[in-house]
Amino acid sequence: MEPTKQGSPPPDQDRPAPRRRAARLYGPLLAFLVTAGAFCASWAARGSFPFGDTGRAINDQANQYVPFHRALWDLAHGQAAGDALFTWRGGFGQQFLSDYYTYLGNPFSWLAVLVPRAHVDLAVFAVTPVTMGTAAALMTVYLGKLHPGPWWQRGVLGATYGLCGWALSDASYIPMWLWGLVALPLLGIAVEWCLEQRRWPAVALLVALAWFGNFYTAMMATMAACVLLAIRLVVLDMTGAQRLRAVWRAGTAAATGILLTLPLLLPSFLSSGAAQPTKAAAFDPVRIEIFLTGMLPGTYLWGGRPRLYVASLGLILAGTFLFNTAVARKTRLVWAAATLLVVLSFQFPPTQYLWHGLAVPNGNPYREAFVFSAMVVVLAWLSLANRPRPPHLALTAGLLVAATFVLRHTNDFGGATWPAVLGGGAVSLLALVLLALGEKRRVLIPVAAVLMAGVVLAESTAAAANADARRSRERWAKPAVTSSQSITRHFEAVRSVEGWPAYRTDSGAPQTSYNDALALRAEGPQYYSSYLPAVTFQALEPLGYGYKNDGRTMFGADNPVLDAIFSIGARVRPGSAPDTWAGSKFPAPPLVTVRDGAYASPNPAGSVYAHQEAVLAATVYQVPRVTRGGSATEQTYAAQCTPGSEAFWYSPELYGTLASGGTEKPLEDRMTGVLRLGEVPASGLLDVTVRTRTQNATAGEHPIGCLDRAALAETAARLTATGATEVSTGGHTIEATLPKGSTGTAVFAMTDVPGWQCTAGGKTTTPVSFHGLVSVPLPPGTDKVSCAFTPKGLTPGLAAATLALLALASATVAGLRRRRT
Repeated sequence: MEPTKQGSPPPDQDRPAPRRRAARLYGPLLAFLVTAGAFCASWAARGSFPFGDTGRAINDQANQYVPFHRALWDLAHGQAAGDALFTWRGGFGQQFLSDYYTYLGNPFSWLAVLVPRAHVDLAVFAVTPVTMGTAAALMTVYLGKLHPGPWWQRGVLGATYGLCGWALSDASYIPMWLWGLVALPLLGIAVEWCLEQRRWPAVALLVALAWFGNFYTAMMATMAACVLLAIRLVVLDMTGAQRLRAVWRAGTAAATGILLTLPLLLPSFLSSGAAQPTKAAAFDPVRIEIFLTGMLPGTYLWGGRPRLYVASLGLILAGTFLFNTAVARKTRLVWAAATLLVVLSFQFPPTQYLWHGLAVPNGNPYREAFVFSAMVVVLAWLSLANRPRPPHLALTAGLLVAATFVLRHTNDFGGATWPAVLGGGAVSLLALVLLALGEKRRVLIPVAAVLMAGVVLAESTAAAANADARRSRERWAKPAVTSSQSITRHFEAVRSVEGWPAYRTDSGAPQTSYNDALALRAEGPQYYSSYLPAVTFQALEPLGYGYKNDGRTMFGADNPVLDAIFSIGARVRPGSAPDTWAGSKFPAPPLVTVRDGAYASPNPAGSVYAHQEAVLAATVYQVPRVTRGGSATEQTYAAQCTPGSEAFWYSPELYGTLASGGTEKPLEDRMTGVLRLGEVPASGLLDVTVRTRTQNATAGEHPIGCLDRAALAETAARLTATGATEVSTGGHTIEATLPKGSTGTAVFAMTDVPGWQCTAGGKTTTPVSFHGLVSVPLPPGTDKVSCAFTPKGLTPGLAAATLALLALASATVAGLRRRRT
């Protein structure tokens, strides 16, 4: 029989009810303050944003998540070009519901709408300590349900969970992942209610809350909750019927809660299936010494390695769990075996895939590490609540030091590990010994409490600062060097030339984030999303747009033909002075144009220039034959073009520097789109030199295209004359009025992402792909065309959620009736 259900009542049970309710908040509040305080102190110590130089903010946070939060701000304040289903800003129009669920699902993301738009980055920072603190507070509550004990002890151990290695190293800069840290104790509380045979509707709501925040880490937390449920079913003194009822309540509540999230979950699942695929490597477990090193406090191992540790206080207490005879033997064996199986599952490929939803993770493969940290904290609490003996504490502390000594030569070992083990371990051991002595000398207990809270705070602050310092040295996390003043001026320059929906505005280059269009309220191609559709990549890449992350990040290209195709009528470029930007407007066809008849480019098939002409349906380029010379590292290219035309370059395989006409331009292989070389001289001769580090690669057969500006102007004028006379856009709709007598095909300047339905001539039709763009054949007499976007899976998701809501309401009403009778 487990003492957690049979032990003595909490020490505050004899207090008046209001005081007891207030006392229940002390532990969670302590956990929140220690956790949030340690994280903020670590950033202050490093001088990181917002406590110092803004440029030292983590690049991935700035590049991916701040723009999404700016988009949320725009949406909440009625200034978005789009709605919750769709955004016109970025990728030439993309679904937004799945992006909202994945990047903005953390409920604390809504803090961003409470501050001025210019300070959204500060709100994004605040999401991290607030979420970590909330996770620590909830863990404190969960620990109290497993076993009664002093609030401050639970609060300190709750903080060790909120400050675990996964939170500090892997998730601190990814706001949506951090919700999994909250979801695990939340679902643990739900498990306890199922075992107590009560609060079924509340359990379903807790599951829904966990899955609404972030389905990816919530899935891992749900698997952890299944483990917790199994453990409790074994160790508690229950009948078979009681166990079956608990499992039934847990299963039905989990299914109901997940169904409530289906309007977000199902579209995201289908969007993931339609997304541009990535080349994720097969899971390769790290060596055992590296895996074990990840359990040492304060350790930061570079790259895709596990961060499994909690503060030394938690490790020392967890280490005494098996020795603590005050805990029932069955309880010790079951909890220890389950914890061991959980951590071993991280190294076994089949179970590792199961933790990640049968998918190969793209990046760090140990994203479920917080589950092990939670298990360690539970073991620590069950031991602490049953008063571990000082000799056992000393033995465990000694084993921790010995393990650290043995693993000291592990690759990239160091940083805060030795200070955490020796300094933090010594203070932790002292505090726990004083706590044990406090049974006879009560005056020692406050000293132990201060030492326990202080060592977790100090050790975690050092560990977080170490993680931030080491992470900033990794290539992917190099901070952006753009000043906040430059970003503000960039935003103002975009606003000065905006004209949506009459034309699009491109925010230009260099980009300050992957999602500049979202961040700066532009409508260009710049977009990053795990859900960026394959059809969008397949439409934009052949046109000469740069990309990254296997095609899930699209970059812009300063090219007049692409501007004409996508109705870009304004562009922002760097000004002559540092940190300044200037916008310019130019004529552009409308968002909806008409193509009449087939067109075949006379230029070499397969070249980026021929593909641009095919979409434009006009010949505007001269693609000359190129003579290549030089060496593998310094390649030369020569071509002859019409004098006065404008030369462009495209070489997606080369990384290095391009020199032509006395100027140099960087080449970053696939990230660099079509480049402007300049006007062709009177001689007509073009000479290009590329210094490259790329092995066994060239610019290809047709890297150069010479644009006839007059031909392009004539084509743009024709498309404007025959295109829409008026265009209006809604949140996820577009409508265009065409000249009377229009025939052919209406082409919309947006990619044919799944979910569009169009109407032409009063008839609804599924759009036809025109080189990856949405197009609709025009029946005779058509003068209006329109399209509306609905995410795939939204309708059945809403239907399922409605059924779940009815079940939840029915159970709630039935429970109220039973209570009355």
